[in-house]
Amino acid sequence: METAHKQPNYYAIWLILFVLTIAELGVAFLSGLHAAVLITILLALAVWKALLVALYYMHLRFEPRRMWLLAATPIPLVLIFLLVVLAEGW
Repeated sequence: METAHKQPNYYAIWLILFVLTIAELGVAFLSGLHAAVLITILLALAVWKALLVALYYMHLRFEPRRMWLLAATPIPLVLIFLLVVLAEGW
């Protein structure tokens, strides 16, 4: 049985994604940052954007908890990849 939910404000989410993309470009072109700090900031911004897309455009926010579990299953693998990338930058 489906339950009705309030329609998300897609324009606001798009604007947030746009601002985050501009922030990524700004951070990427800052030359004074250490490589590990730069990678950490860019990965955090990318994760934030991916979370917004998954929650609102893929409607994960309105799905039952078992769907959340299915979507969260690859997170440990992603964390391993992130640690390897960060270890390479140090």
